[in-house]
Amino acid sequence: MIPANKIIVALDVSDEKKLHDLMDSLKGHEVWTKIGMEVFYALGPKVIHEAKDRGFKVFLDLKLHDIPNTVGKGIASLCKLPIDMVNVHAAGGSEMMKRAAEAVKASGHSPLLIAVTQLTSTTTEQMNREQKIMGDVKDSVAHFAKLAQDSGCDGVVSSPLEVEAIKAFCGKRFYTVTPGIRPADSAANDQKRITTPMDALRLGTDYMVIGRPITEAANPREALEQILKGQ
Repeated sequence: MIPANKIIVALDVSDEKKLHDLMDSLKGHEVWTKIGMEVFYALGPKVIHEAKDRGFKVFLDLKLHDIPNTVGKGIASLCKLPIDMVNVHAAGGSEMMKRAAEAVKASGHSPLLIAVTQLTSTTTEQMNREQKIMGDVKDSVAHFAKLAQDSGCDGVVSSPLEVEAIKAFCGKRFYTVTPGIRPADSAANDQKRITTPMDALRLGTDYMVIGRPITEAANPREALEQILKGQ
């Protein structure tokens, strides 16, 4: 069995009725919801309140990446919303992440601050060629994780395949949030570094982000319950 509070359902749905139907279908399970760019830009902050009203914890996934002053002020504004987790891009650098951490602390609300390392759609070959970062993607993720920890973040976003390396570098109390989770019978879509939910759990992830295998299922509640059973 997989604990429901380890699952973050990615609500990447910009149609308001479909979003409400989806949230209602998941009510009663202690899963988190992820409000990402697609839904936040389409429907605005009200969707966060709607998720909270239904009893869900909310991960606001906007991946802030800008100069330190802008990110700090942006995080301060977002912390006025009833969010439980928010993220920035670790590639923005230590000063940017420090300003974000300061803004979270000053807010008095204190959602978890998570830094994105390498996207789960990124391969080692792509990272080497396009980002000009040499070596294996796992090494880059571990480096970003340590930088994020030293800058005051509570954890990082990575693929499940890097969780063990992150925990070795940063300790077991440093959170890992892992997209790229696919049940064995699901399509990989645009994800490259993936595992099944049970494998992610065995690797030690703290939170697993699951979107389309649940949200695009004919019966999202049933799909979630099958995942919770470890199937």
